[in-house]
Amino acid sequence: MHPAKLFLALWPGPRALAGALAWQAAHCWPEGARLTRPEHVHLTLHFLGQVPRERLPELEQGLKVPFRRFDMILDHAEVWPNNVAVLQPRAVPDALRDLHARLGLAVQRLGLPLNGRPFQPHVTLARHARGAVLVGRCEPVRWRSGACVLAESKGGYQVVTRFD
Repeated sequence: MHPAKLFLALWPGPRALAGALAWQAAHCWPEGARLTRPEHVHLTLHFLGQVPRERLPELEQGLKVPFRRFDMILDHAEVWPNNVAVLQPRAVPDALRDLHARLGLAVQRLGLPLNGRPFQPHVTLARHARGAVLVGRCEPVRWRSGACVLAESKGGYQVVTRFD
């Protein structure tokens, strides 16, 4: 049995998804840019990597952490040096930072490695996006947090479990 390529994320509600897609549509994309498909729009909290499938029940229990609901405003688009176009908040809610930290501790307790990079919450709009230009005017996107999910990447993204 192949291991599961897992990550923890927040999925947008319908309004936040529509807002993120409006930002995506307001860009002029370079040839070869790969736009994020609507069903793949999410905000990654932690990438867990390849995990044996037999550990899924343990992860489903060990990753349940309490968190406060929050609202976040996504209002800044840019292309990072790795040519990924992102939409991100100028101000990160404390409740989001707290959720990220609590999940990080849970991941470590489960013996999984953490990515050492600083947390930069964002939604990926496109890859191979060097030279993308925002040509339209966009309204800030209000993202109301919902459930955190454990998801698997296998061609597309599939939710394994939701933590409400």
